[in-house]
Amino acid sequence: MTPRDAADDNGSRWSDLDRPPLNAAALRQALVREGGLWSELELTRRTGSTNNDLVARAEAGEAAEGAVLVAEEQTAARGRLDRRWTAPPRSGLFFSVLLNPVEVPVARWGWLPLLTGVAVATGLSRAAGVDTALKWPNDLLVTVGGEERKAGGILAERAGSDGVVIGVGINVTLRADELPVPQAGSLALAGAVSTDRDPLLRAVLRSLEEWYGRWRRAGGDPSACGLQETYAAGCATLGRTVRAELPGERALVGEAVAVDGDGRLVIATKEGVQEPVGAGDIVHLRPA
Repeated sequence: MTPRDAADDNGSRWSDLDRPPLNAAALRQALVREGGLWSELELTRRTGSTNNDLVARAEAGEAAEGAVLVAEEQTAARGRLDRRWTAPPRSGLFFSVLLNPVEVPVARWGWLPLLTGVAVATGLSRAAGVDTALKWPNDLLVTVGGEERKAGGILAERAGSDGVVIGVGINVTLRADELPVPQAGSLALAGAVSTDRDPLLRAVLRSLEEWYGRWRRAGGDPSACGLQETYAAGCATLGRTVRAELPGERALVGEAVAVDGDGRLVIATKEGVQEPVGAGDIVHLRPA
């Protein structure tokens, strides 16, 4: 994949001086190194979806493990179950990575979105100085005005027989009047000490490299690598009464008590039954 950078496209790169473009050359120099996970980094000014683009390239054999695709703007970004994700240009971090965890049993690949959540939260805590929490299975939460708000999301998709593309979207500098829904938030609104996207992206990708390496060396065992414990410690869903809306208009109400070894949320109902549900089984997860 030949680097094609947003910095090469003059256009209106500096139309919002509060939102300078990312520096592709500096990011590449900091992250792409011999023996490291990240093999290449491309920055594009505008695309529909970095996940769609990277899945297509992986399936065509045009991208190797560790490929990173970053967009300054996405026009057709998707969340879980094809929900839309919108944000102004250069207002956040919108990127996808290609992973090939061939030494890990496929049954454990469901941990990859949760692992990414831990890595993103860890990286942002270091670089932005903002407290974050994780909503199972794929949302990043921040506190704005005493309320939990969604500031990021994660989407994992298969790419061929042995690849997974993980997309991440993080609202960094969105202002209150730019929020797509009242429940949304951003790092800036949460009081981040830094909203400089270059060091934020470096911190997140380094954290993801670290956690992915641990998980892969443990054969995908979430307990052995500390992932299961760390995820539970940062998961705001646990300990709360929730309503899981399932296909077929079925609903499950109870306390979220654990995340099991397969990455499923365990819900304890008032009947005393503990029922695990996977991310692929849930249409919506809401407070009860």
